[in-house]
Amino acid sequence: MTSPDIIIVGSGMGGATLAAGLAASGARIVILERGQQLPDTPEARDARAIFQRGYYRPSETWTDGDGNAFNPGNYYYIGGNTKFYGAVLVRYRAQDFSPIQHAEGVTPGWPIAYDELEPWYTRAEALYQVRGALGDDPTEPYHSTAYPHPAIADEPAIARVRTRMQGVGLHPASLPLGVDIDAWMKRAATPWDAFPDTRSGKMDAETCGLASALSHANVTLQSGALVTRLLTAPDGRTIEGVEYQLGGETHVMKAGIIVLAAGAVNSAALLLRSSGKGIANRSDMVGRNFMNHNSSAVLALDPRVVNDSVYQKTLGMNDFYLDDGAGGPPLGNIQLLGRISGAILKANLKYVPAFATDWVSRHAVDWYAMSEDLPNPESRVTLDGAGIRLDWKRSNWAPHLKLVEMLRERLRAAGYPIVLARAFDRRTPSHQCGTVRMGNDPAFAPLDTFCRAYDHPNLFVVDASFLPTSAAVNPALTIAAQALRVAAHIMEKQP
Repeated sequence: MTSPDIIIVGSGMGGATLAAGLAASGARIVILERGQQLPDTPEARDARAIFQRGYYRPSETWTDGDGNAFNPGNYYYIGGNTKFYGAVLVRYRAQDFSPIQHAEGVTPGWPIAYDELEPWYTRAEALYQVRGALGDDPTEPYHSTAYPHPAIADEPAIARVRTRMQGVGLHPASLPLGVDIDAWMKRAATPWDAFPDTRSGKMDAETCGLASALSHANVTLQSGALVTRLLTAPDGRTIEGVEYQLGGETHVMKAGIIVLAAGAVNSAALLLRSSGKGIANRSDMVGRNFMNHNSSAVLALDPRVVNDSVYQKTLGMNDFYLDDGAGGPPLGNIQLLGRISGAILKANLKYVPAFATDWVSRHAVDWYAMSEDLPNPESRVTLDGAGIRLDWKRSNWAPHLKLVEMLRERLRAAGYPIVLARAFDRRTPSHQCGTVRMGNDPAFAPLDTFCRAYDHPNLFVVDASFLPTSAAVNPALTIAAQALRVAAHIMEKQP
């Protein structure tokens, strides 16, 4: 293969969107993706296969901070983790770009303001065909344009939930979603949250970003290519290319610009693996400041009412996002989960009879409570021999428990007598980010504000790694917006 101008490692939200933004430049772009295309098989809409049998979980083991092995929930397909995401394409709040006082510390803020990213949010919403509505969420930041498509309508059972939550003083708002609901339901009547997209209605990195990029003849995708290390020129500053495995053989590809977009854990591990002290690691911050949202599932049961919704996930609430509702520190975001069926419940309740989990599901409304995890240099990705060690130092947990309790109180006030909660553990990648963060000072951040490595002028990292803070909302749209901003910067600066 002729050496391209740009190599992008990874086809998830960052890599695919960056490729879409660069494609019109005419530069020869090769995307190296370790996975293959996710096939359309019966398992794709089979809750038992997905949740009980772990059909799609990777055959991979990492170790935690204590050296215990665990199977991570990261996915390796064309499109990356977006193939399974909940398709919530929400903007960070404007306040998230400034330092915020939390109960357990102060977030550092961003090196750019919301206004700098706002035009790129608009373009990302167009690329990912976001369905949304403005006006119901008092924390919604300024939008220069309306959403490109109307919000997905609540199912009748969820419309009644919206009314009940409004009745207890909350502000339920339509979630901005990347789903063509008619196409999704035509394939099979299931939720989309955590179900794989076989190109049947979900707006993900493959179906939007990558599809746009590959419509240009100068963009090529090579699947099944596992990048193992970056190659540095003798000057120590230029990254010449990458080494990768394909079909059992080792290959080398060189390019003028190298972009890592392999995900917050794998991009950091690849940088660390590429030299003794790590590539782009003058600051000793590569792999540090790992963040993963504090998350819990909250099931509200009303034995008198049947929830007959199919997908459910159309509402969110930010009443406790900017503060705790009484002027105290922020607590986080609340949104509906994809509908949790009895089969999904049974995956975590193996000894509970199916008739019992089916009954709970039939009478439950399923919520997702999400709180910000604060950056901590000791929360980090390191190498464990040839493998990955993820030592996540969870922070801000007490405020998360308070958020769950506040939600519990409101749900009971709304007429749900039984409210059950369960936290997500490390096997569930709840928006991993922060390991190669951007900033204004190379002593504390590996990347500048355009995701270029301070130590290597032709190396960029464009995935969740660059996020300086996790905020408390889904990060996919923010990653896409920054990827488009970076693409425009590369096109402007490169000869």
